[in-house]
Amino acid sequence: MPDPMMHTYPKHNLGQSGLPIGPIAYGCWRFAGTDVAAAQRKIETAIACGMTLIDTADIYGIDNPAGFGSAEALLGDVFKAQPALRYDMVLASKGGIEPGVPYNSTKPYLMRACEASLKRLRTDTIDLYQVHRPDMLAPFEEVADALSTLRSQGKIREAGVSNYSPSQFRALQANLDFPLASHQPEFSAMELGPLLDGTFDQCQETGALALAWSPLAGGLLIHGKTDEEEKANRLYAVAAILDAIAAQNSVTRAAAALAFAMMHPARVVPIVGTQTPARIKEAASAARVRISRADWYRVVEASLGARLP
Repeated sequence: MPDPMMHTYPKHNLGQSGLPIGPIAYGCWRFAGTDVAAAQRKIETAIACGMTLIDTADIYGIDNPAGFGSAEALLGDVFKAQPALRYDMVLASKGGIEPGVPYNSTKPYLMRACEASLKRLRTDTIDLYQVHRPDMLAPFEEVADALSTLRSQGKIREAGVSNYSPSQFRALQANLDFPLASHQPEFSAMELGPLLDGTFDQCQETGALALAWSPLAGGLLIHGKTDEEEKANRLYAVAAILDAIAAQNSVTRAAAALAFAMMHPARVVPIVGTQTPARIKEAASAARVRISRADWYRVVEASLGARLP
């Protein structure tokens, strides 16, 4: 008999801030390089589908001719063309990656980076500002001082971290007088690290929002091809289970993969980055997917390549 456990996906809050967001977020890591009208259609589609947290970063766009900051600049152009859109979303950005260094979370750099992001985004406040990757040379008290100063100046509403370990999150939080609002690791049916390293446990403990980047494993869970034999075997097994879940729910494998991530009790919000409005709508269907407890664990075992004890 099928496991009767079903999941619903109500709106979430950004940490303890009270800012409501949808169960899926829209990411702008491939956002640069298109015209403003096309970019506006993507943002409008995402918001219409309930993806009210829009996630970007100053580094996004560095791999195309427009360069560093171009994804933020394009989103700023969208706000210029349609100012009301800025008020329909929770705007998240990230800083702390300095090309050629590569990481810089000193107070002077984070202050400059945030101010530059505000200028490119054509806004006065970033709702969620995240340190993009940990800077091993920056003392946690200095990172905390930068975030606290930006928050007290009204340049950011909330602060969070991306790619931090639980111990790094804890050390930074110990130097802050307000709670970190987000923890953003890589997580997908093929990358289970946050389940095992304490990241999602920490989100449940502290109330930090769990944001998952690359929830489709960089497209691997869609196109299903890899030259690594061991990974290919795991991928084949994961894809087969996801396809069965998708068929049961009349959705695509991508939607089933997103629903897998969303089912964890940390209330994971996956960030989708497709550049096609139709696929944005397809991703939104993940919110209605139902997965049994048994099938969720089958995905975990297939991804691990081993039975759970």
